[in-house]
Amino acid sequence: MHSQIEAILFDFDGVLADTEPLHWSCWNEALQTLGVSITWEAYSAHCIGISDKAFLEALGRVSTPPRSLDELWPTYPLKKKLFAERATRGGLISAETKALLEELHSIPLAVVTSSATSEIRAILETEKVLDCFQATVYGDEVTNLKPHPEPYLTAMQRLGVSSAIVLEDSGPGIASGRAAGCEVLEVKHASDVPALLRARLNGQLSLPASLLE
Repeated sequence: MHSQIEAILFDFDGVLADTEPLHWSCWNEALQTLGVSITWEAYSAHCIGISDKAFLEALGRVSTPPRSLDELWPTYPLKKKLFAERATRGGLISAETKALLEELHSIPLAVVTSSATSEIRAILETEKVLDCFQATVYGDEVTNLKPHPEPYLTAMQRLGVSSAIVLEDSGPGIASGRAAGCEVLEVKHASDVPALLRARLNGQLSLPASLLE
């Protein structure tokens, strides 16, 4: 039925869940203690798909006056706390995406994220989708984050497959998936994921007709 598709690997932020606006608002709230802020335009253009440390390093370089990582890093615990409190209220993964994950039960699925286990696992549990995935790869489980291929290579190793379709929304994530030898579907917004994946799988996967419309 799906002989050409060994597995499907999902990035989390901006793909499975529309979390980036929440990350952005939490960062700004934490950073305001230092009088630092970042616009949504700058955040979405340059700060998605990278580690928190890389984000703060980049922010420090463009701040006026410039700020060192040592100055900005103390804001991270507050940002992490704010995000954890707000992200587990539910509603970050759409009903359409949840329905599609259920329909994909016959294909090995994995979440591959640069975010920490403590940050993402709780959201997957709150949204009741953790059991849909046969493997998870969190940022604190790999030596090299995206754009390095290690995260996606690790996911394929854990699933026992040699190829996969990757869904990604950021430059580093897309580069990581391609470097791992995967077919990459570029996601513009989390809400596009169901239609994008259905279009790719149409004719190769026995989904109900209602899901392929």
